[in-house]
Amino acid sequence: MSVTYSCVVEEGLPAGFRLDRYVAEHLRLLTRSQVKARSLRAAVNGRDVKISKALKAGDLLDLAWAEPEPSTLIPEDIPLEILYEDERVVVINKAQGMVVHPGAGNRRGTLANALLFRKGANAGEPFRPGIVHRLDKDTSGVIIAAYDSEALTFLADQFKRRRVGKTYAALVQGTPRSPAGVIKTRITRDPRNRTRFTVSEDTGKTALTRYRTVRSWGAYSLLLLRPKTGRTHQLRVHLRALGHPVAGDPLYGGGGSLMLHASRLCLRLPGGAPEPRLFKAPLPRRFYALIESLGQRRPVSRSRF
Repeated sequence: MSVTYSCVVEEGLPAGFRLDRYVAEHLRLLTRSQVKARSLRAAVNGRDVKISKALKAGDLLDLAWAEPEPSTLIPEDIPLEILYEDERVVVINKAQGMVVHPGAGNRRGTLANALLFRKGANAGEPFRPGIVHRLDKDTSGVIIAAYDSEALTFLADQFKRRRVGKTYAALVQGTPRSPAGVIKTRITRDPRNRTRFTVSEDTGKTALTRYRTVRSWGAYSLLLLRPKTGRTHQLRVHLRALGHPVAGDPLYGGGGSLMLHASRLCLRLPGGAPEPRLFKAPLPRRFYALIESLGQRRPVSRSRF
């Protein structure tokens, strides 16, 4: 069985930008390795082409690739906090400490393992969980996954076109000089520590984050963050560059419990109404525990998140 996808190539591509890179880096439908593994076929303006074809703005791109082989992951009965579920998607309030997708050293206990069990138990047939976007292991909050390939493509397209509203809450060290602002930089991998990322003046990908201070207690502040882009570790890197790293960040600001939470996600659902749906995950207990340790009993209204 094949998956199909069509789109018009956007403006702003560098000259000679290859089709396979466009699929992996801009559309984010497949990784570079999956492009070959799933036998990607492509047509540009109605003519079959090689995946090395150079694209230009305005090209009509038609893609098709093979469905993945049945998952080799082990289904696991892991409790999940379900915020919404239908036949095609599921929205979850991910717990801190849960890895989203299996990787090296993480083949068990992930969100993907849990979804395999949940969907298998409901549908009685094997499937591969469609993880549309990711949250870091120690970031909690709202995340959406697809139950079929068409739903995955529908959701992924919204993320790619930046039509998804994302709001995060963060407890950060210190008090930002400006109560609200925009952080716009390039982000690239840190050459001194390959597990980290850093801001750069001339290399890497452009990243933009809007922030607003909700409350400050001197040593710590509670911020709302709205990322426009979705780079790896973007919020953690941007807040460190601002001089106010996320409290408890083991990579960018000291050890402890990471105080970063995906509080809202707003997007359209496949097969649903054209209006976006808003999903919320309330601030977790670890936030209130830290705030109460500062002598604050009821610091903020949950309705803000």
